[in-house]
Amino acid sequence: MDEGAFRAEVREALSGLLQPRSAEAGFSFLGAGQDDLEAGRSLLATLAGGGWGVPTWPSEWGGRDATPEQAGVIAAELARFEVPDLYPFMVGTALVGPTILTHGSESQKARWLPAIASGEEIWCQLFSEPDAGSDLAALSCRAVRDGSEWRVTGQKVWSSRAHYSKWGLLLARTDVDMPKHAGITAFALDMSAPGVEVRPLRQMNGDVHFNEVFMDSAAVVDDDRIGEVGDGWRVAITTLMHERGALGPGGGPGRRELIELMRSQGVGADSLVRQRAASVVSELEVGRLTNLRARAAMQSGRPPGPEGSGAKLRGAAAIKDLAGLAVDVQGLGGLVGEDEWLTLFLTAPSISIRGGTDEIQRNILGERVLGLPGEPRVDKGVPFKEVPRSPSS
Repeated sequence: MDEGAFRAEVREALSGLLQPRSAEAGFSFLGAGQDDLEAGRSLLATLAGGGWGVPTWPSEWGGRDATPEQAGVIAAELARFEVPDLYPFMVGTALVGPTILTHGSESQKARWLPAIASGEEIWCQLFSEPDAGSDLAALSCRAVRDGSEWRVTGQKVWSSRAHYSKWGLLLARTDVDMPKHAGITAFALDMSAPGVEVRPLRQMNGDVHFNEVFMDSAAVVDDDRIGEVGDGWRVAITTLMHERGALGPGGGPGRRELIELMRSQGVGADSLVRQRAASVVSELEVGRLTNLRARAAMQSGRPPGPEGSGAKLRGAAAIKDLAGLAVDVQGLGGLVGEDEWLTLFLTAPSISIRGGTDEIQRNILGERVLGLPGEPRVDKGVPFKEVPRSPSS
């Protein structure tokens, strides 16, 4: 089926499920400024019957076996309808779900994937730690085997939506005698388990979506281990590659919203504004196409590559440029008002941090694409317990 016919089929199917988007409808990006969980859950439940919410997933697990190109068409058509921001569910649908499809057991897929696809269960990501900084493999959260369970003790930070998540995809160190990358194991942590404490952090845009998570001998059954013991770094790389693509441009406001704003402000004839707008639109489109290429590569069975890092870098720059232009177009009102554009402007800097910093992405591209010498790694091959740590550890 060619793209035109497929698009018409998608539009007809969605028209029977959703209401058309009104011209006055606002937008939200990465869930900034709102936390309407029930609206998102209702939408995913509505889309679940046809696999529209997770189209690239296998049909047996709630998807449509769609190609990345088809998924792009579905996303574009969904934007024509009244749909809430699904970012609160994105860790599950865009990161954890694909990771479980790659590394999870059949029983784990049956237990977790349907609830993710329908919005019934929300997941968070328990990766980053205060003492590890940008070096994720330096994490020190420990998981110690205790019969058929593991006891987890440590701290995580910047965990989006952890305060209302049912599950957390957790990385923990299970072997301090191995080098840092080799002694990590991945788990699914029940966020309501005894010993788990979540503390929200307030951001400069007013949201409290990020969290600190503390674990004090929290129990995780071995059935909730994802992948083999010591294979957590491979699980993490799969998750991160999907995350970098998800945080690239194409998932939030774009060309249509920007042009509507320019028209409403009467600046469409300003040559400088038009030049900046053309640049932003081009960035967004390049990012969208690159995301499709990265997803196609992963779907073909190729291990995740550096495309995600490129998409992440471009996405951060494009969103900053988009938000900056929107606020400039509004003049003083753009800084003193409380509309979606100001919220986006205050949210945009975080894109250069969440999902891996810009500096980390540049290192990946420099080493894996350009073939530049690697960063000095004095702890390479050294057992984790022998790596110098800060006194606070």
